[in-house]
Amino acid sequence: MSSAEVSMIHPLGPTSVEDWLVEEQPSDGSRLELILGYLHVTPAPSGPHQHASLELACLLRDALKAAGRSDLRVLPAVAVRINTAFRTGVIPDIVVVDTDINQTSFAPENVVLAVEIWSPGNTREERDTKIAGYASARVPYLWVVEMPTGKPVTFSGYAMGEHGYRQEVRAAAGETVKAPAPVPILVNTAELR
Repeated sequence: MSSAEVSMIHPLGPTSVEDWLVEEQPSDGSRLELILGYLHVTPAPSGPHQHASLELACLLRDALKAAGRSDLRVLPAVAVRINTAFRTGVIPDIVVVDTDINQTSFAPENVVLAVEIWSPGNTREERDTKIAGYASARVPYLWVVEMPTGKPVTFSGYAMGEHGYRQEVRAAAGETVKAPAPVPILVNTAELR
């Protein structure tokens, strides 16, 4: 889909990726992202959200070290310039990158894995746009953790296929699954809550 087709369906906002990158992030822990040219503030992550993020980041770091993959690095909450034409820039909860980490934002071609932890404050439009952005950028792996209030955690792992993402695994609370990733890795959902 071209940017002209997208703008007919959903008019692009006035903010460019370059403009977004120079915006100051909120000091309250919320995140300022760019969705189709519009600035979008996501709520500050909750304690359970941050716990799940830390568990997954440590799991990824340890798996990469065990596999001898010093070419890959795990980073929490960094800017990813998804697509300038679609004016989208996001801050995933975690990324695995294959480039020098001495930068403040990353091109999508350097993101090997993106992790999104959805809380009730994340809208359906935000979720759909982010997943579509990762898919259009051909990020090889995507993990999605659902953390609904008062309900069990679920984990879904996706790998990029010829026509977009295909779900490789889905785990309910308490299950352990082999997640799609650049190295073998087991994710135990019981450790995410």
